[in-house]
Amino acid sequence: MTQYAHDHIVPDKLSNQSKKQQVAQMFNNIAFKYDFLNRFLSAGIDIYWRKKAIAQIQHLQPKKVLDVATGTADVALMTHQMLHPEHIVGIDISEGMLDFGRKKIAQKGLTQQIQLFTGDSENIHFPNQSFDAVTVAFGVRNFQNLLLGLQEMHRVLQQGGKLVVLEFSKPSQPFSRWFYGIYMRFIAPGLVQLFKSDKKAYEYLNDSVNAFPEGSAFIAIMQQAGFTQVYQKKMTLGICSIYCGTKAAATT
Repeated sequence: MTQYAHDHIVPDKLSNQSKKQQVAQMFNNIAFKYDFLNRFLSAGIDIYWRKKAIAQIQHLQPKKVLDVATGTADVALMTHQMLHPEHIVGIDISEGMLDFGRKKIAQKGLTQQIQLFTGDSENIHFPNQSFDAVTVAFGVRNFQNLLLGLQEMHRVLQQGGKLVVLEFSKPSQPFSRWFYGIYMRFIAPGLVQLFKSDKKAYEYLNDSVNAFPEGSAFIAIMQQAGFTQVYQKKMTLGICSIYCGTKAAATT
């Protein structure tokens, strides 16, 4: 199976655990502050990014949606609010994140509409063609095998269904790129320390963003996984990107 540089970026280089195990433990450790730190470190713009990503599947009027690497269920809840599908399933390898997500869902009385399960993107426990749309926000960088994860999401999509990936990218303008690098490498981890959170988690964020095959490279990997009509939308000076791909209908 093809491997990419980001597949080998891990939170703790000295650990003998796999990337998957390390990422799950990392998110278990920061789950209780994850939502707050996201809002704080992005000045709330991450909410806008998520809404723009969900809007990419609005035209499909999906009835069944899978949210991979759902975390604390932000995208799952926004998808319900914006699109009102019949059923949303969220999967994540971090039980700590899922616990917080389930509490948020219960508080809104949506336990029948949104269900969360411990699940691995590289071995999704649903049959072929189970979902009309698949979303994953800030999660593909954490896949232990990027291509395999994309192939699994392609497998569970209905023909004509759509994958939406929301992920960090690096700005193309020189000054924006310079400031972004300074912020991610020095400012963000320092701010995290003020809240006694896990500095390694945000150092890992910077390392994994730098190693991620963004832009045309990621589009090529999506196409290799079987997606067609693949495109990228850059947002906020290129700090974040939306990637979309469709599962083509079978030819007769």
